Amino acid sequence: MYARRRRVYFLMMGGCLVLFVSAWAFVRLWSVEAAVGMCVVAMVIPPVAAMMANRRGPDDRWWDDPSGDPQSDEWWDELDGKRRRDE
Repeated sequence: MYARRRRVYFLMMGGCLVLFVSAWAFVRLWSVEAAVGMCVVAMVIPPVAAMMANRRGPDDRWWDDPSGDPQSDEWWDELDGKRRRDE
């Protein structure tokens, strides 16, 4: 899951850089308005990329990471179906 989120983040940030650089490298020669519009779109991408990279999937567990208390960890594992109590 982490690799997929990281890949999406880098693709989005790469797209942001491509938009920004291409807007002022050659698009501005044809249309300044289009270049400004591309920069506005590029400005919106980083916060969206950060939200996409930091969201948790259904398989990502962070709230029940091992706490160090064996009894509590065993109880949480039983609730999540990771281990059965009678095994």
